[in-house]
Amino acid sequence: MSDRCYDVAIIGAGVVGSAIARELTSSGFACVLIDAANDVGKGASKANTAILHTGFDARPGSIEAVLVARGHKLLGRYAKQVGIATEEVGALLIAWDQEQARALPTIADKARANGYRAIRKVDRDELYAREPALAAGATAALLIPDERIICPWTTTLAFATEAVLGGCELRLGSCVEAIDRPRPRLHTLHTSTGVVHACWLVNAAGASGDAVHLMAGHTGFRISPRRGELVVFDKLARQLIRHILLPVPTDVSKGVLITPTVYGNVLLGPTSEEIRNKDDNETTKQGIETLLAAGAKILPPLLEHEVTAVYAGVRPATDQADYQLGVNADCGYAWAAGIRSTGVSASMAIAKWLASRMSASRGPRPPHRQPKFRMPPLGEQQQRPFSSTEAIARNPDFGRLVCFCERVSQAEILAAMKAPIPAADLDGLRRRTRALMGRCQGFFCAATLNELLDSSPTPRPTSLANGKR
Repeated sequence: MSDRCYDVAIIGAGVVGSAIARELTSSGFACVLIDAANDVGKGASKANTAILHTGFDARPGSIEAVLVARGHKLLGRYAKQVGIATEEVGALLIAWDQEQARALPTIADKARANGYRAIRKVDRDELYAREPALAAGATAALLIPDERIICPWTTTLAFATEAVLGGCELRLGSCVEAIDRPRPRLHTLHTSTGVVHACWLVNAAGASGDAVHLMAGHTGFRISPRRGELVVFDKLARQLIRHILLPVPTDVSKGVLITPTVYGNVLLGPTSEEIRNKDDNETTKQGIETLLAAGAKILPPLLEHEVTAVYAGVRPATDQADYQLGVNADCGYAWAAGIRSTGVSASMAIAKWLASRMSASRGPRPPHRQPKFRMPPLGEQQQRPFSSTEAIARNPDFGRLVCFCERVSQAEILAAMKAPIPAADLDGLRRRTRALMGRCQGFFCAATLNELLDSSPTPRPTSLANGKR
């Protein structure tokens, strides 16, 4: 394998790197997708607010504004095609005092400057008719009807699955330790699993993007990691909320929001804290207390419900305000950094942006036929296997529940372990099936899941190609 020279090596199997691998593979490039983790989507891609943004509030004229708006449309279509769970709940950006109310027209003008014209003002009466449980004191709001919620786990996995089925090699547990360029348009990557040669190198390494940029011999940006903590409330809280509830942003932060999830929970967060350690995704007492206090001011009944989980993600922001995207055709190097919290929304558009410039420098490649596949249904609005008499008739294991909180069947667990990109551990099963996500957080099902993992005859792979292990 070390003697092969790929057309493209992509570092980082998060949502952006996986989208790039999918796009380039479908365009005829021979690709290898490399990540230090044992699974795809284990960084910022799995720990976010799970919103498919319209880009209404991005800075007009920025690369982010253009690509989030385009990505919203692309991913909306792709989600329906491959079975990624989404819900068109819309968003309300709420003003709580007169100063915030005076900011609403400016925000609406920004949305229209970004090409989003469906935004409109909502008076106090309509606001409370839409959200009866909202705290008293709101004065007005902006309705953004096209904001959606989405399953970010399935999104990343779908991109990577399509890439692998199309011929992309996936190297997991493979840490890039050094990069040489022995001659123009040839990169040699020294990794913990061996040497990789590629004509093109794409840096989609997330929080490690600046380190990879330097290893590749380039400068220009620095990752300034920000930790965002979030609180997940029990499904019984879902009845309290009908839209994504957004605050009026400040110069420092977009603030704390409350949103439903496609899994039936309610999400509160995130915080925004500058940190030094890019791997510091621990939750803190202060962070959770800050979120709960903010939640009480927005939706008071929310705090009467049980907290199911808390988690934190590290956003790979840079020291610059916009996405850091670039293609250097002379040395065969491309990068996508500083994607921050809108990475899921913009992922497909970022991939097309880079691929078009890479293809232009090398000439068109014969495209591959798109593989046909469907992702497992994780959304509450989708038909889950446990409720399908047809699925159970075909395979009785769909009627044998392993995780009762989330109603996950044994058949789904086994399928996740045999998928083109199989689950490597409990966390991988969680993101493929919803097992372990419920009220008991695995107290009931974790032992059974571990037994199934241990008894699987399929070894957990470090390298996948063409869907074969």
